[in-house]
Formats: sequence, structure tokens, C-alpha cells
Amino acid sequence: MAILMLKVLPVVLFLIFYVSSSVARSDTYIIHMDISAMPKAYSDHHSWYLSMLSSISETSNAAATATTTTILNSKFIYAYTNSIHGFSAVLTASELEALKKFPGYISSTRDHPLTVHTTHTSQFLGLSSFSGAWSGSNYGEDVIIGLVDTGIWPESQSFNDQGMTKVPSRWKGKCMAGTQFNSSLCNKKLIGARFYNKGLIANNPKFKIPMNSPRDVSGHGTHTSSIAAGSYVKGASYFGYATGTARGMAPRARLAMYKVVWRYGVYSSDVVAAIDQALQDGVNVLSLSLGIGLDDTLLENDPIAVATFAAMEKGIFAVASAGNDGPLYWSLINGAPWLVTVGAGTLDREFEGILTLGSGVKINFNSLYPGNYSSSRMPLVYMDECDSVTELKKVKNAIIVCKDNLSISGQVVKAISAGVSGAVFISNSSYSELYTRSSFPAAFVGLHDGQSIIDYIKKNINPTGSFQFQNTVIGTKPAPRVDSYSSRGPFLSCPSILKPDLLAPGSLILGSWSPISSVAKVGSHLLFSNFNLLSGTSMATPHVAGVAALIKAAHPDWSPAAIRSALVTTANSLDNTLCPIEDVANDNLPASPLDIGAGHITPNKALNPGLVYDATAEDYIKLLCAMNYTTTQIQIITKSSHNCINRSLDLNYPSFIAFFNNYDSNPEDKIVQEFWRTVTNVEEVGASYTANLTGLDDLKVFVEPQRLVFKQKFEKKKYKLSLEGPKLLKKVVVYGSLNWVDDNGKYVVRSPIVATSLVPESP
Repeated sequence: MAILMLKVLPVVLFLIFYVSSSVARSDTYIIHMDISAMPKAYSDHHSWYLSMLSSISETSNAAATATTTTILNSKFIYAYTNSIHGFSAVLTASELEALKKFPGYISSTRDHPLTVHTTHTSQFLGLSSFSGAWSGSNYGEDVIIGLVDTGIWPESQSFNDQGMTKVPSRWKGKCMAGTQFNSSLCNKKLIGARFYNKGLIANNPKFKIPMNSPRDVSGHGTHTSSIAAGSYVKGASYFGYATGTARGMAPRARLAMYKVVWRYGVYSSDVVAAIDQALQDGVNVLSLSLGIGLDDTLLENDPIAVATFAAMEKGIFAVASAGNDGPLYWSLINGAPWLVTVGAGTLDREFEGILTLGSGVKINFNSLYPGNYSSSRMPLVYMDECDSVTELKKVKNAIIVCKDNLSISGQVVKAISAGVSGAVFISNSSYSELYTRSSFPAAFVGLHDGQSIIDYIKKNINPTGSFQFQNTVIGTKPAPRVDSYSSRGPFLSCPSILKPDLLAPGSLILGSWSPISSVAKVGSHLLFSNFNLLSGTSMATPHVAGVAALIKAAHPDWSPAAIRSALVTTANSLDNTLCPIEDVANDNLPASPLDIGAGHITPNKALNPGLVYDATAEDYIKLLCAMNYTTTQIQIITKSSHNCINRSLDLNYPSFIAFFNNYDSNPEDKIVQEFWRTVTNVEEVGASYTANLTGLDDLKVFVEPQRLVFKQKFEKKKYKLSLEGPKLLKKVVVYGSLNWVDDNGKYVVRSPIVATSLVPESP
């Protein structure tokens, strides 16, 4: 499982078994069960599962010499109640086959590992204490955000509860005691902390867990928690970079941590157990910065997709990271239609070092070098390719200048080995964040600046230079841009729904950190900090979770779909230069909705969107039926049986995607694709809206009717969007938007439209 990133397995009944391999190989499974098949003799589903497990274990030779209790303790992992129906356990192949014969068995899924997808952002998003989403929601007060992650460092100042009211009486969670963690570490901000690793241990029985508690030894979970709902912390910084007051998106919201990610990895069975408990505890928002890999494209095999369907049914807003596997199409994960899927963008903030030449010319470069460095002048020596450690040692007291004709990474290694005082590396390649976090004073510059440095050295007898670090520049343009690592749509498991949904800050985000996890290295010395700068869709996701908490606080009766609609239809497709958001990975050309969804999150507008596109669990089931999911597959996801009398790919979603990719006939023949949508007026008074269409070259677009007139709050209106174009588009992606503009100009309800010739691969 990745931290971006969690992988969730099917919802119905799950079980995972672990069996010693002394006689037969065992694997861990999540088993989906039909709970309606439970015999009346059993008081609850837990005892039913144990009875089945005991029965199949007694038939094995290995079980003959062990007591029933010992067998169950070694095999049984979790019973699931809320997120899915089932349990997890360790089973041999013969035991799994025996289990399949029991009434109520639906399916089994092997326990998969998942992946993790891994300040100033509140200002960049326009959040202010004087007006807008913060004041309009009382900073998200009493909304409970649950995070499934690496744990939390409870002593961090980001989780102080100063000024917080008492814990809501509806909360059913708790703080689990464990290694270096007791229940008293929770407070009115951090109101819950649990940990799950039975699945990890079942899959890796030799592993020893040194920090067997909710305490975060990695830093990732502490970071995401502080982004979502961290309290105010003055003087926060990363070694002088990004200095200021840190706070989360919803500073008065509550936090509950469900630790599932460990040093050795994370497994689906633990993730499902965590989400299962979070639903029972009473969280309002779920933030998931991890996910299953791209190797399995079926929704019923995705633990996050399955478990969060149950969250949606309970009115819990779930948001997940799109993944860090960009920039190719079809690289997105966590794209289930009931999830909000988030891509990652940059901020209007850069971290720099400055190289000042003896002539007074200053050259700025990206840098996060954390060490103390003298700004005194030093000799500047041009060494061309810097391919000899012996030669570099001769000028170790100078700032060497290297030109990349072969491998920049090799030059960096040689410079470190030689122990040079500083270095300038010149290359035409884009520098990754890894290089900006250099362990010694170094500048990484492009060919233009590099040539200026070389010319200066060649024209002067005694060329000199000096470094300065820890500079933070605010207000850079253009911003945001979608970063290259952010995974792109369409979503292979459900291409008829446009993903990602939107973009949020994800690159070099300042957040709280575990002080026992190193954040940098200077020379051979590891450095530690209470704050760290990280990049990833992992960081973008809790931004959306926090803003969703603000909306939930202002509109407690809104469904998850209504909150999603508010976020999507108010997102901004323009950057701070009022030009289309750019794509870093595509030579800074305009990004399409397959890169950024509707655009960048805009919290203040999302609080009052004018109109919303709502959806129910039944609507999602109609979509699954239209996707030709079998009765069994749908039961795994929904925990109930459906006959699929009603089918529709027309989910009431706040965006549109159409495929014009028919290669089997005359590509010039015209086809029409139609979409029906229903919008609800959520303002206190009536209003009138007029349709406005933008973009969409090579297509004819129609909206019927072109005006929507609402006389009262919660009134609904239906409309049809039609796209007419060739069976095969000449361009890979064509995009535009449908904007419903109210007569007073107060609201613009914007939905992105994508037409593409991309061909979905078969699952």
C-alpha cells in the first residue's frame, strides 16, 4: 500500500487467516460474507466467523495437535462490521476451498500491501480570520477528521487544545495505550488514536514492531494531520525556510488517528479494520493518503473503494490521494466515484539559495540546504565535468563549478567524496527535489545561468563567489501548477467518471513532524526537526479534508456528494496570472481536467456554491450495474444484493467525460453523447441561472434548457448536456466547461467537460 495511498478491500464480509507453513503454505485473505446467511444459532457475526474458522481448521493435520483457542488465535485477524461484512485470517489453500463451501461465502481477496503518497497554504488558498470559510464555519469547530496513516506525535504543538471546547458527546472513539503512548496523551484536539498491524504481522510473522502504538516514528501521519486541522503554532519553519505561523485548514476541527502504516509496510486487512472502526467511532471526514497499486483495476478488489462506500452511506465524506505515478494518462488510483480524488499542485512560494559572484551578479537557485554556512567569499574554480576525486581534492577549499556532460548524480557523489567546500552544478535537466536537499552547500543551475558563471570565471584572474541559504520567496508566478508526479486520469476502473476531482497544494508543504525521524543530512550528520517540507498527493489530500470539514461545519446536513459538488464547481482553473493552470510535466503548457480535475480548490467559494449536484448510494449502484458488475461484485462493494433493474452511467456528477474513440468504423461519422444532471438550489432564496459554454474545439455542445429558474431553497432542476462529434477525435483530449451563471453574477457553478480519444484498457 502506498502512502498517498491506502488500499481498501471489498465490503461485504472479509476474513484474513494466517496458518503456519510447516505443513502447507498459508496466505492472508480478506473474506466477503453475506451476513443475511448467518444461522440464527449465532448471537453475532463474530462468533459465526470463529465457528467457521474452527471447523475448517479441525480438518487439517496441523490442527490436530493444537487446541481450538490456539488455532483461532494464530489464524484469526479481524472481524469487520461497518466498512465490509467479513473477516480476515490466515488460510492454507485447502482451508480456503473448504471455506468457500459454507453458506454465505461471497468471495476472497488476498491481503495486499498498499503505498503511502508522499504554513503558507492557508493564505495561498485565501483563508482569512476576517471573512470567508474560516469565519463562516467557525474554523470547522467540532467536525471530526479521521486520518488513516503512520500515526501521530501527540506532543506536537500542532495538536495543542488551547481554546478548544469539550469533546462532542457523539464521539465513541478512544486513545489506545501502547509503546510510549498512553491515553492521557489525547486531548480536546487529538480525541482518538488507534493502531492496527495484525494483518502486517500475519503476512510477516517474523517482524517485530518496536513502536507498537499510535505514536508516529515516520512523521508522515503527523504531517498530514497538521495540514488538515493543526492548531496555530508561531515561529514554525524548516531550518529557517517557510518561517511563519503554521495552522491547518480547519484549526478548530478534531483529529482522530488510525495508524496502519509501519516501517515494514501496510496491508489491506489493517486498513479495512481502521476504516471499519473509524465509521463506528463517529468521524465526519476520512482522509486517506495511501492506496493500492495499479496492478489491480477492479473496484471490488480495492479495499479503500469498498470500505469508503460504507462511509458514504453513513454520510461520511471520504477523500483520497490520486497517487504519485504521474504524468502519464491512466496512472490515477483511488478514483471510486464516491471518493473525492485529489491531485497535487505547487504554491506561490519557492525556497532559494543565492550565489553572489565577485562582480556583484547574483544568481538565484532552488535550495533547501539546511546547514549553517559562512557567506564569506571563496575562490570559484571551473572543473568542467568534475570526474576526478583526486583533482577535486586539490581545490576542496574552493567552490567548484561542474558542467553536466554525463551524469550529474555522479558528479555530486565525487564532490562529496572530495569534501569540497561548495559546488555549482550546471545542467539542462530539471532538478529534482532530491538535489535541492543537498547534504553540502551546492547550487544546481541551468545552462543560461551556468554560462554566466563560466564566463565570469574565464574573464577574471581571481574569481570568487559566496553562498547564502534559507531564503523564502512568496508570491511567485505562475502558481499553482500541477506537479509532474501527480497521477493523471482517466481512472481505469471507472473511466466514465472524470478523475481527478480537483487540485490542492501538494509540493513542499510545511507540516509538523516526528522529532525522532531525521529530515535532512549535512555532511555525515543527521538533522531532526519539529517541522518538515514534503511533496506528494499525500499532502494535497488533507488540505481537501480540512476544507471539507469547514463545509461540514457550515452545512452539517449536506451529503458527501453535496460537499464534493461544492468543492468541484467552485474550483479555479486559472492560476495567479489569470491564465490556465500549467502542467510542469508538459513544458508548462495548459493542463487539462485529466491532470487537474475542475481546478484548484477555493475554500471561500466552496462554502456557498449556489447549486449542488447531489447523489445517493442508489445512484452509485445504478452506475455499477451499468458497468456490468455482477451481483457478487456489487454485493462485495455494497454489502447487499441488487438485481440491477435500473442501470445508468449518468451519475449525477459535477463533471463530464466522453470517449470518442471508435476505431472500428468511419471515424468521420458523427455521434451524439448525452448527459442528464440534476442541480439543487442551496441558497436561502430563489435564483435564476443561464448556461455558458467554453472551449471544446471540434465538438458541437448543446444544453437544454439554457435557463434554470429556482423559486425556493432545495428546489431541484434537471438539464441535458449533449456532445456531438466524430466517432474518433483527431485530438487526444479536448476540454472546456459548462458554467451556470446566476443573474446577479454572484455564483458561477462550473463543471469541466472532457472529450477524449483515449482507449480504456480492459481490466
